[in-house]
Amino acid sequence: MSKKIQFFKEAVKSYKTSGTVAPSSRFLAKRMLKQINFSKAEVIVELGPGDGAITKRILKKIQSNTVLVCFEINDAFYKELKEINHPQLIVLKSSAEDIRKELSKLGYTKVDYIVSSLPLTIIPKEISSNILRECYNSLNINGLFIQYQYSLTYYKKLKKVFGDFIELDFEPLNFPPAFVYKCTKK
Repeated sequence: MSKKIQFFKEAVKSYKTSGTVAPSSRFLAKRMLKQINFSKAEVIVELGPGDGAITKRILKKIQSNTVLVCFEINDAFYKELKEINHPQLIVLKSSAEDIRKELSKLGYTKVDYIVSSLPLTIIPKEISSNILRECYNSLNINGLFIQYQYSLTYYKKLKKVFGDFIELDFEPLNFPPAFVYKCTKK
C-alpha cells in the first residue's frame, strides 16, 4: 500500500486529532522551515508530525549539535516516526499540552523553534489554549512558533498569546492550501 493511501486511511480514521486527509506537501514544509536558522538552532520541537513529512526535512537540515523532539499522540503515526533512524530525533507519545514537562524530563528548559502541524481549530478551546501557553513558555526569547492552518480563524487566538509579533504567509501548493503563521516570542 502506498504511503499516501496509508496516510489517508489513518488521517480519516483519526480526523479529530490529525485535522487533515493529506500529508503536508514539500512546498508547505519548505515554507514552514524557511524561517529557521539551522546553524544556530539547538532544540527544535515538532508538534503533530503525522507521518514525518516535515520531520524528515528538518532532519536533513539540522546541525550535529541540534536535537529534534516530536510530540505525536496517534499510535500509527507514532510507530512510523519511531522507525526513522536518526540519532538526533526523539519521538514522544505525548500531548503538546505536556511540552514543558516532557522537555524538562529530557533536560531541556527552553527551545529555539516549535514547528506545529496541530489542527488547532478543531482541538477543544481549553486544550488549544493550554498548548499555546505552554509553547510560548517553552520558547527562548526571540524563539519562533511556526504553525500552519487552513484558514485565518486562528489569527486572533495567536495574537492573544504572541501580541503583534506574528507574520502571515500563504502556501497555495498544498492540499488544501495553507496559511503559515510565524509567531515570535518577545
